[in-house]
Amino acid sequence: MGEPVDHDVVVVGGGPVGLMTACELALAGVRVAVVERRTDVDPTIKAIGLHIPSVEAFQRRGLLPALLDAQRRQAQELLAALPRRADLARVPMSSGIAGHFAGITVPRALVDYADPDFGAAWSRDMMPVSQQALEAILAERAAALGAELRQGAEMVKFADDGEGVDVEFDSGERWRCAWLVGADGGRSAVRRGAGFDFPGTDPEITGHQAVVEFADPEVLTPGWNRTENGIYVYTPLPGRILTVEMDGPPADRHTPVTHAELQESVRRVSKTDVTITSVRSATRFTDHARQASTYVRGRVVLAGDAAHVHSPFGGQGLNLGLGDALNLGWKLAATVRGWAPAGLLDTYTRERHPVGAWVLDWTRAQIALMRLDPLTESLRRIVGDLVATPSGATYMAKKLSGVLQQYDLPGDHPLVGRSVPDPDGRVAEALQTGRAVLTGPAPLAGAVAARAGRLVHVESDTPMLVRPDGYVAWAGTAPGDTAGLEEATRRWLGDS
Repeated sequence: MGEPVDHDVVVVGGGPVGLMTACELALAGVRVAVVERRTDVDPTIKAIGLHIPSVEAFQRRGLLPALLDAQRRQAQELLAALPRRADLARVPMSSGIAGHFAGITVPRALVDYADPDFGAAWSRDMMPVSQQALEAILAERAAALGAELRQGAEMVKFADDGEGVDVEFDSGERWRCAWLVGADGGRSAVRRGAGFDFPGTDPEITGHQAVVEFADPEVLTPGWNRTENGIYVYTPLPGRILTVEMDGPPADRHTPVTHAELQESVRRVSKTDVTITSVRSATRFTDHARQASTYVRGRVVLAGDAAHVHSPFGGQGLNLGLGDALNLGWKLAATVRGWAPAGLLDTYTRERHPVGAWVLDWTRAQIALMRLDPLTESLRRIVGDLVATPSGATYMAKKLSGVLQQYDLPGDHPLVGRSVPDPDGRVAEALQTGRAVLTGPAPLAGAVAARAGRLVHVESDTPMLVRPDGYVAWAGTAPGDTAGLEEATRRWLGDS
């Protein structure tokens, strides 16, 4: 028997991915602690939108009302920041846009939302919610579920001895845990310390993103703009500016962005003399794209940016990381609790790695299409023509929204591996327990008894086995069809 542990799981990183992972583990009864070196909320502007799979995940954990409340408060704060109502005329309205690809907008009017791939999703659009609001929602949820949240603690080293992980902090405090999860961002100390490889492509751009105040904002054109010196995106409300320069990565990514540096970049790219009077937050970014070849090494697991990094265009990173957390949480919990069938945790890398690889390709393609040479300009016109067709707009909207995400799971039914269709929300309500769901006629309720702590029943005409993360693991062809159900239940939920 191994040494006793202080926590079943320690999660390093208190951003949305680390907090979501902790919520999933605590929901399943796992003793989990989240450690975060920051003591204050990071004001840096980051991802501001949740894609459909992320919204569905929050709905399936009973957090949708909190999301909607945060969205309302965010909209009210933005409007209150307007010095004059007349400034609304300079705010580009996005109601007619379903998203963008490399700055090429997707017209909403051309998207076929009756396409079956959109299914019965609760939302068909990105939900604008700031990362800071998400962290607050998830921190409150994690604490309510009993997770320990430790701020101002920095991990300095750890050792995996095969039976557990010893973790040491800058304070000198030491913990022993059964598993260590690295959700500590693109420069992950957990990834480096555990010896994960991180292959990929080197950066070719320098990007700045900031929230500022301008003395003369009228000289800038709202929306996406291309000049011979780069690209800038200006959103008057709340004064968000983004610049991209295609002349290589920054010399130093880690020092704070200065007012002068940001001023020079905006003027250079916009080809104006616009003046920044104050900077609320600012950050640099590049387009380096890297991905760990496995997400699990011994008793150390990676999630979010610790497992994969890429450019921020399209807001894919936050949503990709939340998907990691949902996929990992119940599997790691089952492993800790001792009922996981053989190889369950291995499916985490097997299912999430292809999704991460696709996101890296998606973001690399956007960088390629943002280049400023004449050949790229010709290609942009062709891609723009394709996106301006109903089939092209629908394809792009489906890719951007995440509704095409599907895991390669055993089974021939078209629903297997897809997010569960849930037109009346009853499956989502059942999933709030963190257990798997078996839908189907009343007689199938008896199949739940043997795994009552892992499975709940929802009466329906459609027989399906839905994993705790909301993905269909098995589906029958008729109400009384149970062929393959026991095999699928044993594969995902273990023996009775």
